[in-house]
Formats: sequence, structure tokens, C-alpha cells
Amino acid sequence: MLNTYFCRMEHAAADLQVRWLKLRIKLKERFGIKPDMNGVLLLIGIQELGQGPQEFSKEQKQDLMHIAVCKVLAQSGYYVYEGDDEEGWPHYASAQPLPPFNLIEQENFLKDHILLYFQQNGFIEP
Repeated sequence: MLNTYFCRMEHAAADLQVRWLKLRIKLKERFGIKPDMNGVLLLIGIQELGQGPQEFSKEQKQDLMHIAVCKVLAQSGYYVYEGDDEEGWPHYASAQPLPPFNLIEQENFLKDHILLYFQQNGFIEP
């Protein structure tokens, strides 16, 4: 029984990695780059900011990635959108603590939410 559980977990993890790679390839086709996790988060943050492409400082890029993390995890109730500040930047509040994941589990959790974000926005198929 335990072997069946681990086999399912391995299959789910492999499926997640395949879907993640397909997303990155599609983003490369669209934008000319195959972004890593930070690049994907930056793209989501720019999309959510809604002010179009522009030059951002290092600090602004970090803020954009934070916006992206909050946005994608809001889908599962971990963050709640509070509104935009006077400069039009969205702000979120923590709604519930994140599960205690190790680094790999945390990355996969985030990848899964990013994939859901792109599905809900019609960029990739479910």
C-alpha cells in the first residue's frame, strides 16, 4: 500500500514538472525567453500591476514578484486582495498561514498555483 502511495506521488510530481516545462516553453514562444521561477513571477507581477511594460528597479522587481506570489496563492485563500495604493500597486494581506513545506514542496506548491493562474487566464489549457 505504501509503495502505491509513493508511486502516485512520484507520478504527480513528474506530471507537475512536465506541465511546468510546457508553460515555460509557451512563454518562450510568446516572449522570446524561457523564464525560470523568478521570471515567471515577474511576468505575473507586471500583468497584475497592469501598467504595461516599463523599466523597473531591483526593488520594484522584488515587489512585483511578491505581488505575483500573493495573487497566485490568493486562489487558495492564503492571501486576500486589499486594494491598490495611490500609485496603483496592488496590496494583499495574509489570510492564513502557509503549510510547513520543505523547499522542494514549497516550490512545487507555488508551481501548481502558477499553472492554475495561467489556466484561469486562458494562457494554457487545463
